[in-house]
Amino acid sequence: MKTITFDTVETPFGIIGLAISEKGLCRVYFPEDAPFDRSLQREFPKCTIIQNEKALQNIKKQFKEYFSGKRKSFDIELDLNAPPFYTDALAEVSKIPFGQTATYQDIAIRAGNPRAVRAAGSANANNPLPIVIPCHRVLNTGGGLGGYGGKLERKVFLLELENSL
Repeated sequence: MKTITFDTVETPFGIIGLAISEKGLCRVYFPEDAPFDRSLQREFPKCTIIQNEKALQNIKKQFKEYFSGKRKSFDIELDLNAPPFYTDALAEVSKIPFGQTATYQDIAIRAGNPRAVRAAGSANANNPLPIVIPCHRVLNTGGGLGGYGGKLERKVFLLELENSL
């Protein structure tokens, strides 16, 4: 049976949950998803869920550095389990430089399907690794903020944090 190990880290918008598998970071949860062990059990019903702060020390350190302005990208192994186009779209989102933005149209084109703008948006909306895969950097094709699974005020906060550095 697969084991998912998790812990929490304090951020400017509350405590978030971080979870790893044997492959890498598999989930980032926002505060409203607490208790994180229950959210993980729902998402990974066939896995053993354990909390272990030592196992996630490096990842937590990187999150703290990001929020304090000392880190512009994450160096973390990822375990991204998503449909093929979502994986391609999120790989393109990962390439958006710190402090810059792209549109859903840009992501669809870069992921190889210019007509898949809605699918690119859906990939972003279902991103299991927000902040690490910086879906907050993706805007509506018309330039508007668009949505954000982690609440629009967080998207604004993250964009402002990156633009202030």
